[in-house]
Amino acid sequence: MAKARFQSFVVFAEMRTGSNFLEANLNAIPGVTCYGEAFNPVFVGNSNKTELLGVSIHQRDLNPESLLKVMRKETEGLSGFRYFHNHDPRVFDMVVDDPTVAKIILTRNPLESYISWKIAKESNQWRTTSAANIKTARPRFLIEEFRERVDTLQEFQRLLLNRLQVSGQTAFYIDYEDVLDLKVINGLAAFLGVEGRLEKLDLSYKKQNPEPLTEKVSNPAEMAAGLNQIDFYNLRHTPNFEPRRQGAINTYVASAAAPLLFQPIKAAPDQAMRKWLQTYGEVLTGFDRQGLKAWRSDRPGHRSFTVLRHPLARAHAAFCDFLDKEWMAELRGHMKRIHKFELPPKGEGFADQAAHRAGFLKFLEVVKHLHAGRTELRTPPHLATQIATIGGFAQLQAPDHILREDRLEEGLAFLCAEVGVKMQPLPKVAEPGRFALDQLYDRDLEAAAREAYGRDYIYFGFEDWR
Repeated sequence: MAKARFQSFVVFAEMRTGSNFLEANLNAIPGVTCYGEAFNPVFVGNSNKTELLGVSIHQRDLNPESLLKVMRKETEGLSGFRYFHNHDPRVFDMVVDDPTVAKIILTRNPLESYISWKIAKESNQWRTTSAANIKTARPRFLIEEFRERVDTLQEFQRLLLNRLQVSGQTAFYIDYEDVLDLKVINGLAAFLGVEGRLEKLDLSYKKQNPEPLTEKVSNPAEMAAGLNQIDFYNLRHTPNFEPRRQGAINTYVASAAAPLLFQPIKAAPDQAMRKWLQTYGEVLTGFDRQGLKAWRSDRPGHRSFTVLRHPLARAHAAFCDFLDKEWMAELRGHMKRIHKFELPPKGEGFADQAAHRAGFLKFLEVVKHLHAGRTELRTPPHLATQIATIGGFAQLQAPDHILREDRLEEGLAFLCAEVGVKMQPLPKVAEPGRFALDQLYDRDLEAAAREAYGRDYIYFGFEDWR
């Protein structure tokens, strides 16, 4: 008997790409079982589930490989799961280079996917099996949000493509439009190497918003104008010889009048620099590669810069910002589940200084494990090291100057002299959070910051904060 080509499979997809429909039809094929979003940081398998095949979410987070093994062992036939870009990054490394894991890559027009996601958020309806119960909404199209989403997803697709190329593997690519084609689904079954085929599709999941794109948003004219700013050839093209783009070009801030370009680092002096650039007049944001190239071409002698912040101060700024905005939903559950620490409700903050300091120490502990690759969490830009962020900038072009917050006026004065503009005073910006770092500081906090951000301390020569 011939040896099976694959021992399991993974569906690389994203929200609102038709992955629920595809999973339903995979599960209808004899000999195939798909276990949903088995490595979603918030649940396991499907929404609100905390256990799968006897493996709890806590056990999975401690050892994700254990769930992979159980899925293979306990499933009759071929088992698999859906994986999105923000799922456990350790699992990506476990499966992407393994040729016994079949790769299915589900894609969808990024604009359709984005608008569908916006509608689902506003209507709070993520799936439906009844046309009579479909809810709808007409959200506002936000060009900056769309750009950020596309950049993030394309960066993941480039990484996936590169890893498959390097390991000599191929994948079964399927588009959102293809999932309704019975012949394509049966072709997927043939790719997986199973004998089962479908006689008809499982149509239990209903398409929620079949209208034209311009009828799905409340501002179609603004959407059309915003999309005209984007180089769609670049958005659709992911050649393997291009360098990785991790520099977040869309976050860059430039002056329209002065030849100055700021490359911000999250949780560093971002707002202060934006306000300072505004003293020279209009500021420009939301760049793509073409827009940035045009800005530079129009301003010979321009200079780009970024600003470093002490790792401890930056970590505290990120912590305070998280308490206020909660930009990483899975962090709250992780701290409660793994570190047994309950954060206050979003926007409320801690009741007193001692509780805030205890929370900050736990936060630094989480960051330490995050950078060591010991958690299921992704690494958002707020928590990345500054050396890694600048390394991302350098994949397109490194900043001309790396300034430091503690000598910012001196650094900016030098920068202004280089480009021949008058140095404007620095605006006052309030320290983030209810409790100042100066009130909290002690040797334990410094030591925790060094453990979490050791690379920044070493590479940039940071001394103790105080």
